[in-house]
Amino acid sequence: MTTRVAAIDCGTNSIRLLVADVDPRTGTLKDLDRRMRIVRLGQGVDRTGRLAPEALERTFAACREYAAVIAEYGVPASRVRFVATSASRDAENRDDFVRGVVDLLGVEPVVISGDQEAALSFTGATRELTGEHGLLTPYLVVDIGGGSTEFVLGSDRVSAARSVDVGCVRMTERHIVRDGGPVDPPTPEIVAAMTADIDAALAEAAVTVPMEQARTLVGLAGSVTTVAAIALGLPAYDPAAIHHARIGIDQVRAVTGRLLAATHAERAAIPVMHEGRVDVIGAGALVLLRIMERTGAAEVVVSEHDILDGIAFAAADGSAEKAL
Repeated sequence: MTTRVAAIDCGTNSIRLLVADVDPRTGTLKDLDRRMRIVRLGQGVDRTGRLAPEALERTFAACREYAAVIAEYGVPASRVRFVATSASRDAENRDDFVRGVVDLLGVEPVVISGDQEAALSFTGATRELTGEHGLLTPYLVVDIGGGSTEFVLGSDRVSAARSVDVGCVRMTERHIVRDGGPVDPPTPEIVAAMTADIDAALAEAAVTVPMEQARTLVGLAGSVTTVAAIALGLPAYDPAAIHHARIGIDQVRAVTGRLLAATHAERAAIPVMHEGRVDVIGAGALVLLRIMERTGAAEVVVSEHDILDGIAFAAADGSAEKAL
């Protein structure tokens, strides 16, 4: 028996909606509506510690749109889940964010911990992988977001997880933006500093997550899927072609080098590039590359299913309140 749910994932860079019919018993999920808006909620949070007024308004505009979609599909309020991640965890004025979401959607956002974020991402990414394509376990699921990256190791359940503060937006703002504007393209010195920052975070994550035990690397979120789409040479973004694609480390290295050497105009001209990722994709690609180099992964299995799907499964489950 299926349950209709709505899941919203509000991260540092984007806010996404999934309306789906879910059968928790079989682990199947049928998309009814899946969409994303780049809102940059985390704009300046690393520097100021606060959510910017214009970032909040962009986010609330997306919430108004999503409220209309949820109503159109007749999802009851009891089956709507709104999960907020890195940016709203860090912000001093997150109460302003919470009030706005409640006013627009009638549900209170659940500001989850890094460990909860990791567990939901793992469920969303791996629930359909068991036995598929000969993939070996344990999986190492990496979710490269705007403000943070989650590392989750497990087979049928999570055995270790860690969230660290490296993401495509945070690394861009910390290293590439200088004097109010980006260094375009970043200099070799900037790339070296960014690499050192990423490597320090990976070493921190490795204290908790024994990455060397992984047999399959699974990569999630927009930085990973965009790198995969470029590596595949797609003429337009195609989720069906990207989902479960296997991208080799040499391909990731080549795409990363291309992105870090390109100007804004050259990155924007790539057919699969979302306009909201043009300025941050180089940093996101570098995070993925350094993960692969550290773990020795020959390839990354790319998943279009991630924390959003994990939230949807939790919303359909009778124990959703505990899961979130």
